[in-house]
Amino acid sequence: MEVIDLANGEKLPEEIKDALTDKNITKWAFNAQFERVCLSRYLGKWLEPEAWRCSMVWVAYMGLPLSLGGVGTVLGLEKQKLKEGKYLIRYFSVPCKLTKTNGNRIRNLPADALDKWEQFKAYNARDVETEIAIQLRLQKFPVPEEEWQNYTLDQHINDRGIQLDTDLVTEAIRCDERSRVELTRLIKEITEIDNPNSVTQIKAWLADNGLEIETLGKGVVKKLLKTAPENLAEVLTLRQSLAKSSVKKYTAMENVVSSDSRARGL
Repeated sequence: MEVIDLANGEKLPEEIKDALTDKNITKWAFNAQFERVCLSRYLGKWLEPEAWRCSMVWVAYMGLPLSLGGVGTVLGLEKQKLKEGKYLIRYFSVPCKLTKTNGNRIRNLPADALDKWEQFKAYNARDVETEIAIQLRLQKFPVPEEEWQNYTLDQHINDRGIQLDTDLVTEAIRCDERSRVELTRLIKEITEIDNPNSVTQIKAWLADNGLEIETLGKGVVKKLLKTAPENLAEVLTLRQSLAKSSVKKYTAMENVVSSDSRARGL
């Protein structure tokens, strides 16, 4: 098993680049979409899904766990996924908090922890060994070709993405922000509490006004509105509107949309 350390200046061999872009060579990976999309960005050339197979699809077809660690455990593989991988991914692949202790950096690079970097490289190599072992174990139970055709179609659909109305998304979020400001103002005006989003403060105010409840769940509030005094019912109604989560879908769209107004990888 050979690891190419791109972060430390090593170069991807030309034969590997050629194999990655050759439609006649089948590439395998666990959750292959991730590798294919990332490599497309790295190579500056879109890698079509026809030349890729996903071992996660294979284990799903067999009714096995959809995580590399889980399927390795179930199959009793000799080389299991290394458990320290999650920590190492967070350390090197996720922005870190800027502190005086870490020299005010926002990313951890190999030079910041050479020992951890070597562990990270070993972790990546082990993942590949585990994936190969899975394929060897399942080779007597191949996925039918028509299922791979479905997989390729699925990948094309995800690559194309879903068109989003970004103007609608932006305006929906803006309307929600304006609505929240007004609802917050009204609740504060009636109750004189500091934070209308605080369940504890709302419950305390209700208790002070003769209505003790354990939760502000939607079902409970709906029942209370039938019998609660007018002033308490008004606060409960306003609080219910403030707690609505429907706009979160628009925030999610805003977070995932690409520069061409499409959402991908869904």
